[in-house]
Amino acid sequence: MELRTCFNSSNINQTMFLSVPITQKSNLLPNSLLNPFNFSFPTIKNCSCRAIAKGSIVSSLKTQEKVKGMSSDHSQDLELSSLSALCPLDGRYWGKVKELAPFMSEFGLIRLRVLVEIKWLLKMSQIHEISEVPNFSEGAQTFLQNLIDEFSMNDALEVKKIERVTNHDVKAVEYFLKQRCQSHPEIVKVLEFFHFACTSEDINNLAHALMLKGALNTVILPVMDELTRAICDMATKYSSVPMLSRTHGQPASPTTLGKEMAIFAYRLSRERREISQIEMLGKFAGAVGNYNAHVAAYPEVNWPQIAEEFVMSLGLKFNPYVPQIETHDYMAKLFHSIVQFNNILVDFDRDVWGYISLGYFKQTTKAGEIGSSTMPHKVNPIDFENSEGNLGVANGNLSHLSTKLPISRWQRDLTDSTVLRNMGVGLGHSLLAYRSALQGIHKLQVNEAALSEDLDKCWEVLAEPIQTVMRRYGVPEPYEKLKALTRGRTVTKEICRDFIQKLDIPADAKTALLNLTPHTYIGTAADLAKNINEAINLENGA
Repeated sequence: MELRTCFNSSNINQTMFLSVPITQKSNLLPNSLLNPFNFSFPTIKNCSCRAIAKGSIVSSLKTQEKVKGMSSDHSQDLELSSLSALCPLDGRYWGKVKELAPFMSEFGLIRLRVLVEIKWLLKMSQIHEISEVPNFSEGAQTFLQNLIDEFSMNDALEVKKIERVTNHDVKAVEYFLKQRCQSHPEIVKVLEFFHFACTSEDINNLAHALMLKGALNTVILPVMDELTRAICDMATKYSSVPMLSRTHGQPASPTTLGKEMAIFAYRLSRERREISQIEMLGKFAGAVGNYNAHVAAYPEVNWPQIAEEFVMSLGLKFNPYVPQIETHDYMAKLFHSIVQFNNILVDFDRDVWGYISLGYFKQTTKAGEIGSSTMPHKVNPIDFENSEGNLGVANGNLSHLSTKLPISRWQRDLTDSTVLRNMGVGLGHSLLAYRSALQGIHKLQVNEAALSEDLDKCWEVLAEPIQTVMRRYGVPEPYEKLKALTRGRTVTKEICRDFIQKLDIPADAKTALLNLTPHTYIGTAADLAKNINEAINLENGA
């Protein structure tokens, strides 16, 4: 039974429900990757509130009773659970996307704001000219680091409690830190240097960059790699399985199933490399990017240099020319690149869907699963359909982010703030799509009999090699002759052989054409598929 976790504070007049604790380990990723900043995520504690136990008969009955009595007039009685979540990522699909929660959730944003605020205070203690903030003792540094490492869900709830008074989320973080440091005799003397000379966006832009960096490196890129490897495996495994091509939906020159998979593996790998090379930028230049307050307080300090050092210490690239906000150009490039990766995967999903429809792939069945509520025989390609659908949702979100975020009135307007809170939506639906596609791939079984049957029906595809060899040896009007023989007509093996026998070409060339079949007319397709891993390694500089 999987317990749903509730975090309830007696000091807060609301109860927050999470679908599962974000401390739960991933089956796909090591714990060190899930927690790159070494934060201590919240643990389950005894609680008297009504958290739902998944699979519990008692809770299920109570829930049913409550739902029966609900109406639109009593929607405020709903508690956040997998059944009441507005976004399916936080409900139905939570188990497939929860690895993103430590980074892309409200909790993730708050904890990274705490990190930035504390790291800035520590940085100021190292600036010689700021004598008011002396070097901290080892004990004080440990105290501050523990505020980062041990930041918990209850801490985040305390920040939210403060925010209900301030109506300002970043100021709430500052007040939270001041409260926590009241007990430390050394840090209490410099409390007013929390958030010193900062605008909220100095904190936010760095937190957002760290959110994206953590989510990409820890979750998104590894799953992209897993997906690409799975398609590479298909390419090499089926490298020599001949398949009828279709251009404009009509029979065309044969290929191999593996080579068509290799195309997608190569395209996805190339786009993944583009995504990984996009640098996350950060600014730290005050209210309008000029260090106005910094210079007013400490004119002797080289503030642009200090800001660059600080941003780079967080593993980000410094952006020196900014208004109040970081201008989000790197985000636009990042989200657009993810959209392109997703578009390639849509192409893959649709092609595999089509191959399943043609009978080229069978899908393994699972006992107890149902394909249709009325047609018992159905085994639908739902994983590829789910992948395609979620990619569409993701791309809608990410496309808006990439076109909206670089635009801000004058030195700043607030439209980016609410938009940035939706970064996890695009990434979450992308992740869900990748895992759906992977699930579908693992169910596929090649039906070589169906592939062979289609090839046997299409001897007309040999018109291309025959007329090309005729051109080499000077036979007049080769294209026109093959067009008359094959276009709009049923062509058999015997018709092809009879035509070849009558050609006035060298004997060895005639023998080669007579030995050619739709199964063997595949050019270098098999070699291209077999070499896909080497090609990807070369493309990525490995």
